[in-house]
Amino acid sequence: MELDLVGATEIAEMLGISTQRVSQLAVKETFPVPVAVLAAGRVWLRTDVEKWARETGRLSE
Repeated sequence: MELDLVGATEIAEMLGISTQRVSQLAVKETFPVPVAVLAAGRVWLRTDVEKWARETGRLSE
């Protein structure tokens, strides 16, 4: 099973926002919990971020 992981850069591209804005959103309680924190930063499951983005109106179906 392959996991599709995304970091702040990929999330920013997905949502059309800056990586700084991703960092701001990531500290909110409603944002998905990262699956790992690496030396390069936090990573999330793409499916979790996409679900959150649809639920909050930041990503269209």
